[in-house]
Amino acid sequence: MQGMSERQYAAHVGLSRGAIQKAKAAGRLVLHEDGSIDPAASDRRRAETTDPSKTRKTAAPKLKPVPEAAVAAVGDTLREQGLTAPTVGGGTTFLQAKTANEVLKAQERRIRLQKLKGELVDRAGAETLTFRLARDERDAWVTWPARVAALMASELTAALGDGCEVEAALMQKVLETHVRAQLDSLAEIRPGLG
Repeated sequence: MQGMSERQYAAHVGLSRGAIQKAKAAGRLVLHEDGSIDPAASDRRRAETTDPSKTRKTAAPKLKPVPEAAVAAVGDTLREQGLTAPTVGGGTTFLQAKTANEVLKAQERRIRLQKLKGELVDRAGAETLTFRLARDERDAWVTWPARVAALMASELTAALGDGCEVEAALMQKVLETHVRAQLDSLAEIRPGLG
């Protein structure tokens, strides 16, 4: 055999054997006397006679660049688990990304299970409840001086004796001043649920 068989030529040009048979029947291949295909001459003839709009372009698939934040997240997840993380700009291997993905899925399942067991609560609900309880506590303290001022004034008057009298209105005013000062200092405390 002087040239290539249909199968060999198909592998040579990256086409199916059926496509080579069609090209041979259409006279677009150069054949030796024994019927084998002359590869160099056939390549030239196919290039001359093939319509460029009907050729398949086998371009490499276009890959989207991975955002740096995603690569950093993979590194953070791997470091949290005590695994080796890629250096910044060093690229992440498929195995590292897959490991980070599996770790994140396991963490997500653990959180979901904790919610089902009642071990975790809704953050927004907890913040709302905390705010409401703090407001109720503040309101109770704001009204406290008015409720106890008269009682405290009479107890102090009895304790001091000797004609000393503590006025209830003055006692209420002093108590309100001190309670509001204390509430103002407590208002500066910001509970963090983070």
